[in-house]
Amino acid sequence: MKTISLLVVHCSATPAARDIGVAEIRAMHRAKGWRDVGYHYVIRRDGTVEKGRPDTVMGAHVQGHNANSLGICLVGGVKPDMTAETNFTPDQYAALEQLLGTLTTRHPRARVCGHRDLSPDRNGNGKVEPGEWVKACPTFDVAAWWAKREGAR
Repeated sequence: MKTISLLVVHCSATPAARDIGVAEIRAMHRAKGWRDVGYHYVIRRDGTVEKGRPDTVMGAHVQGHNANSLGICLVGGVKPDMTAETNFTPDQYAALEQLLGTLTTRHPRARVCGHRDLSPDRNGNGKVEPGEWVKACPTFDVAAWWAKREGAR
C-alpha cells in the first residue's frame, strides 16, 4: 500500500435505528460483487470501533483515492426516508476523535476529510462546493470538526 495521504470519513447511509457493524456492511458490499468490506474501520452507534480491511490492504470506499487512503465509516447518516441527516451519537464522535488521533499520529501528513470532499470540482474554482458533491456523505464538515478537536489537543 502507498503512503496514506487521506483519512476519509463516511457514513453507512442507514437510519439511526439500524445499528449495524462490519459483518453487515461486509455482506452488503459482497452482495455488490466486492471482495470484502470497503472500509478499514466502522464505528457503531455505541462508539464501538470494528476493524474492517487491514490498513495495509487497499480499501474500496472512494473512487480514485483508495490506493492512498484509509476509510472510516460512521453507522447512520440518513433519516428513515433515506434523506441525509447528521444523526451520529456522542459515543460515535468520541470514538472518531480517538481513532483519528491515533491514525494522524501514524500518518502525520494525512488530510482528514469527508467522502463528499473528494467529489470532483466541476466548476474548476479549486473548491468542492455542496452543489458538486456526488454524495452528502458523511453529512457534516469533517475537516472543520476535526480542526476544532485538533486545536483543542
